[in-house]
Amino acid sequence: MALPKLTLEEKRKALKKAQEIRSKRAQIRQELKQGKTTLREVLAKIDDDVIAKMRVAYLLESLPRIGKIRTRKIMSDIGIDEARRVQGLGTRQKQALLERFGR
Repeated sequence: MALPKLTLEEKRKALKKAQEIRSKRAQIRQELKQGKTTLREVLAKIDDDVIAKMRVAYLLESLPRIGKIRTRKIMSDIGIDEARRVQGLGTRQKQALLERFGR
């Protein structure tokens, strides 16, 4: 499938939107890292498009004392694919994450 031809203005709008989304995700990750918000609060906002399309691994790596290795192990234990996005989590997977990290 060929990519659509975008005008310069459409490209600028798309780039601006992408930058805003990256900034919001970075803010969410920072709040998780600092303990200002919890995984439970983030998963409760699954209707937010920014959170819904975030990769689960990216989200878990934002938690204090959780790195890439622990994230992979946790996701493997629960049965979450590495490429899974938050919106694609099943009820049992969310529950398992909250049991591990939900304070």
